Amino acid sequence: MIGAPDVLLAPDSETAELAEEIGSRGLRVLLLGSSDVPVDHPDAPGAVTPVALVILEQRVRPDARDTLDYFASQNVSVKVISGDNAVSVGAVAGSLGLQGDTMDARQLPDEPDRLADALEEYTTFGRVRPDQKRAMVHALQSRGHYVAMTGDGVNDVLALKDADIGVAMGSGSSASRAVAQIVLLDNKFATLPYVVGEGRRVIGNIERVSNLFLTKTVYSVLLAVLVGLAGLSSRFFGSDPLLYPFQPIHVTIAAWFTIGIPAFILSLAPNNERAHPGFVRRVMTSALPSGLVVGIATFASYLAAYQGREATPTEQTQASTAALITLLVTALWVLAVVARPYQWWRVALVAVSGLAYVVIFAIPLAQRLFMLDPSNLAITAMALGIGLVGAAIIEVAWWVQGALLGEQRRLWR
Repeated sequence: MIGAPDVLLAPDSETAELAEEIGSRGLRVLLLGSSDVPVDHPDAPGAVTPVALVILEQRVRPDARDTLDYFASQNVSVKVISGDNAVSVGAVAGSLGLQGDTMDARQLPDEPDRLADALEEYTTFGRVRPDQKRAMVHALQSRGHYVAMTGDGVNDVLALKDADIGVAMGSGSSASRAVAQIVLLDNKFATLPYVVGEGRRVIGNIERVSNLFLTKTVYSVLLAVLVGLAGLSSRFFGSDPLLYPFQPIHVTIAAWFTIGIPAFILSLAPNNERAHPGFVRRVMTSALPSGLVVGIATFASYLAAYQGREATPTEQTQASTAALITLLVTALWVLAVVARPYQWWRVALVAVSGLAYVVIFAIPLAQRLFMLDPSNLAITAMALGIGLVGAAIIEVAWWVQGALLGEQRRLWR
């Protein structure tokens, strides 16, 4: 028969001690021996007589250490669980710089609380049974950990199924691939940092884009409500009705460089920021105040420039232009906040978006095409001033939100 020396032999035997010493160097040791009973006998293996030790060198992939270092830098604890000899597994883990003690899983307690304590104390485990792997996952989850389990064999299926994230190898058993959420087709553990990075990019960019679109929804609804309330009040007090500040073409150009194009670029950009729980809360606490500031500032600018029913078409266009200027200034600052922390291309994105509107307002042909009239310098200056005040409020709200959520805000990466 052939098998593990520490299973087939008495622990204090000379051969078992020799196998343990060889295994401590990171080598894999198998025992070839003969038994005094047949292998299918109820009392097997019986008394085993050693014949030879088969020593196998375990090849460690060159990218394994970099992968472990990456997870350590991301505050991810790595636990090595194996069915092999604990001493051998611990030696291999130590050669990769993995810190922590090694434990033989045959000494693990069955009680969930004590098992969780052992998992917190030890890093590497050998001679782990399939049911113990599953119990380890449950024990870690009971302490509030999110657990990702990697494996490729049938003995890993139970743990893969119950882990928060099951990762199977493409060359592994069909059962392990069937229950896993992620299958590494290239069979490389080193692929996981790229998987984590892609997940962070998707989640982080969705959050950025959601801030932009939800901010637009808030200020659009607020403007409609404020104009509607003003219209109702005019019926009771006999005053002139308040017209909606924007033409459809105004809404279109406002969305070009404050939402549409920037959102497209930000959604595809690289993003390695760590994902955090509370997605909806963060988006709402960011977009709702920003949308309210943009909507109120725009409405105030429009009211200050509005001349009532007696206004000429030129004066009405100037009032609409003033409201649009305030909207663009505040909405661009929302984009500037959402794009943080800055990199050179994000600064360029915000700058180009603002410059595009300057060009549109400066070209006479664009003014006629988009129904703009910034010729009244007093109204235009007033609109810019209200927009800058709104931008300052959005900036302060961003820092206050970070303090309330306990997040460390920074301008530059």
